[in-house]
Amino acid sequence: MLMSDQSATLKKISLRLMPYLLVLYVVAYLDRINISFAALQMNKELGFSDEMFGLGAGIFFVGYFLFGLPSNLVIERLGARRWIALIMILWGLISVAMIFVKTALVFYALRFLLGVAEAGFFPGMILYLTYWYPREHHGFAVARFMTAIPLAGVLGGLLCAQILPLKLFEISGWQWLFIFTGSPAVILGLSVLFFLPDGPADASWLNESEKEWLALRIQPRKAPSTFVLDKAIFSKVVWHLALIYFCLTLGMYGFQLWLPQIIQSFGRLNLTQVGFLSAIPAVFQALGMILIALSSDRTGERKKHVAAACFLAALSLVASGLTNDANWALLGLSLTAFGIWGVVGPFWALPVHCLPGAALPGSIALINSLGNLGGFAGPYLIGVIKQQKPDFIWSLSALAVSLTLAGLLTLSLKTDYLSMNKQK
Repeated sequence: MLMSDQSATLKKISLRLMPYLLVLYVVAYLDRINISFAALQMNKELGFSDEMFGLGAGIFFVGYFLFGLPSNLVIERLGARRWIALIMILWGLISVAMIFVKTALVFYALRFLLGVAEAGFFPGMILYLTYWYPREHHGFAVARFMTAIPLAGVLGGLLCAQILPLKLFEISGWQWLFIFTGSPAVILGLSVLFFLPDGPADASWLNESEKEWLALRIQPRKAPSTFVLDKAIFSKVVWHLALIYFCLTLGMYGFQLWLPQIIQSFGRLNLTQVGFLSAIPAVFQALGMILIALSSDRTGERKKHVAAACFLAALSLVASGLTNDANWALLGLSLTAFGIWGVVGPFWALPVHCLPGAALPGSIALINSLGNLGGFAGPYLIGVIKQQKPDFIWSLSALAVSLTLAGLLTLSLKTDYLSMNKQK
């Protein structure tokens, strides 16, 4: 196939799949972070302390951890279309059920179940993209897919600004927020059954030559079940990457799930103002993800891009906590968002570049599941620290330490063992 034909094939794939996958992930991520906006009103109404909120926000990732690996293995057997549809419908119903929260125990239980339901979506989508994009294009494909994160942040902020002040039919604004953000997952889950192909071989919009070219360029993903897990569990590089991702997600979700409350601490801001201001760092998230991924893909370099983004985010976090000027603090938070989410493209390109294709399902799921325990640690850590020291500088500094460690660990990832084939 000529180079122009290859580019046309990839463009066709992107136009057909990426907008739809982007919408799915916007809904998924919004249902994960809607609690950060609901907390502006919910915590006071239900009497939740900072520590209680931090635990409830973070316990999502305990369920996510426990079911991430099994979910990613199921997608290989059941197929992307049916599995993604099932889990989207399930998590949408759980998200809407948050309107019934009255006690901390119910809050914890529903957040845990939401994590269980969402566990298979992100690693499944990372794996799904490897079915369609050759290695050299995978980093930017992931980054484009993950621009859903800032879009969800912007959408969440705008919805917060409009919905939280409402109180209709004796239903509070924070409850309406869960209804408006959870319902689309159920509807889109049903649509997946009719729209999403399991892979290139099932895509009626690809011709035979395009399918053959993809089959040659995409490394085989199937393997005996003993290889899928054994090689991942006993690989040093997989555990090294999981530790890096743990430090990243500790900072990422500690920041994300407390962001509206951090902004609220700037001064006397109403819910509408907090919602709109929360959307500004989300714009920087998108810029970081696209610009850093483009640079990483253009140069083929991953480690230094990940490390530099981590260090930028860490410095910006500390700077935003030290200043008393709201404008400078918001700039610091925006640069933090630029750095933290700028990491994701080059980071998720690392496993694809350094692990054999047959090991990817288990390895991606293991890295994602273990790493996302940081999503529990980050929000809860902020809650515990803030309970003792209300000034956010202390908790933001803790997140900065974790991001700095992530950068150092990435730089220590030696190129001579960036291959599972070299692991004994």
